[in-house]
Amino acid sequence: MMFVITPKLPHLRAVSRWTDKIERRMNFAASAWEFRHRFWIFGAWFWIAFSAYRIDPRNFGQSIAEALCGLAHRDATLSAVRLVYLVGVILTVLAAWLRTWATAYIRPDVMVDAELHTHTVIAEGPYRYVRNPLYLGTNLMALGYAVMASRLGAVLLIAGIFLFNYRIILREERELTLAQGENYLRFRRAVPRLWPSLVPRAVASEREPNWGSGLLGEMFFWGLALALLVFTITFDIRIYFLTLGLSFGVYFLCLGLIGRNKRRKA
Repeated sequence: MMFVITPKLPHLRAVSRWTDKIERRMNFAASAWEFRHRFWIFGAWFWIAFSAYRIDPRNFGQSIAEALCGLAHRDATLSAVRLVYLVGVILTVLAAWLRTWATAYIRPDVMVDAELHTHTVIAEGPYRYVRNPLYLGTNLMALGYAVMASRLGAVLLIAGIFLFNYRIILREERELTLAQGENYLRFRRAVPRLWPSLVPRAVASEREPNWGSGLLGEMFFWGLALALLVFTITFDIRIYFLTLGLSFGVYFLCLGLIGRNKRRKA
């Protein structure tokens, strides 16, 4: 089900207060170019983070296992390392599931679109608990994949993805405030930005999610989760890269299907 807040005449004083606050932070917000190319920027930052192995060759997941086993005065075993990686797998699966749930309400063509959509504010499904479930899912994916990086790479990956997501969110908040006015401000006051509420903060409506569309839009994230799971089971980097390559292939196939469906509806 989906509750959509449709545009109304804004309360000018409230809008002015919020836009002033947002304007003060706009120098830190993502540019229109960054928003249009956000997927490639995410990918580039992953590449930068994993390139840090040239500086720091120690794996972060193994380092965590060694630190935890050290607290128990034991040597780190392969099983201990695999357990740390399993936590990463759980985080990536949670990320893929959360993003699928969110995309099932906004449609995959909106999710992958280079342009920012501000005609409605969706307050259904995960959006009843957190305003930005897609970016929360990406943050969880970065946390999960940190076990694959070096110690320095893990810091770069988490800090970079979290920071870029925050800048994207600032841009979206500004545009939605300008487009929706008081309507969006009520939603913003009710629903937390990234830390989910334990109870719904918006009233549900009658629309059901389209889970098929949600899966179509988020197959790449499910592929990332699968690749990490495969590596956790096998510790074979060749099989990992094979699975990861297949994930990219599936992603571009899904993009084609999303574009075709969009053209049919146009």
